[in-house]
Amino acid sequence: MSNKNKSTLKKAFILVICTLLSILSLFPFVVMIVNSTRSTTQIQQHAVSLVPSSFFFNNLKILVGKSFNPAVGFGNSLTISICATALTVYFSTMTAYGLVIYDWKFRDAFFSMIMMIMMIPGQIVMIGFYQMVYKLHMTNHLLMLILPAIAAPSTVFFMRQYMKPALSPEIVQAARIDGAGEVYTFNRIVVPMMKPAIATQAIFSFVTSWNNLFTPLVLLTDQKKYTLPIMVSLLKGDIYKTEYGCVYLGLTLTALPLIVVYLVLSKYIIAGVALGGVKG
Repeated sequence: MSNKNKSTLKKAFILVICTLLSILSLFPFVVMIVNSTRSTTQIQQHAVSLVPSSFFFNNLKILVGKSFNPAVGFGNSLTISICATALTVYFSTMTAYGLVIYDWKFRDAFFSMIMMIMMIPGQIVMIGFYQMVYKLHMTNHLLMLILPAIAAPSTVFFMRQYMKPALSPEIVQAARIDGAGEVYTFNRIVVPMMKPAIATQAIFSFVTSWNNLFTPLVLLTDQKKYTLPIMVSLLKGDIYKTEYGCVYLGLTLTALPLIVVYLVLSKYIIAGVALGGVKG
């Protein structure tokens, strides 16, 4: 067999494998969307189906008729996720900038502390965090789900690894010689250069914040402040009957913003991971 035929066969094999992996990745989402159009009886009889049914509006009516308002949950989740994502990527980039550009005495020790904090699961500190929030009388405020996003050790680590090869100290020094202030240099020079890394981490931060169930479940008791994941988790709490079509519809509504964010920012993922991880 010639080298050309071997190369063609290899490309065909890779194409088949990638196609199969793509189908396996999309299959759960397709089943979820299809089940959101089916009745509970149909789902109980055949849990997996690729044929849509006609019960979508009936499931929507049941979902809207619950004791909570899904539109309010959607708005709360969107507010928390957008604000938390913005704070995470901006202040993590600023922290990485301080670790890469500035030369100060305890820089390595500070970075080691960030790595140590990154290894600590968030559930361990939840009791202390809740006690602090309770004493501040902020248990039902969305702000307490947004402000902690400023401290994101894993994002700081990624930004630092990306910035070290991507940002030359000479560029910053040239901006200083031209009279640019530190804030101006960071916002107008550094941030645009970090767009691939920012977009990549924005996706991860948005997904993490949007899917967060544990922290809102601990802090929020007012139904008007419930996030969408909390409301979806409550759909399975009916005493007499669980409306599975309604549950799948809630899951579909929960996944929809994540899909949109991914489609908008996905072109930056490969560039961000490659430059931030490999070069670092």
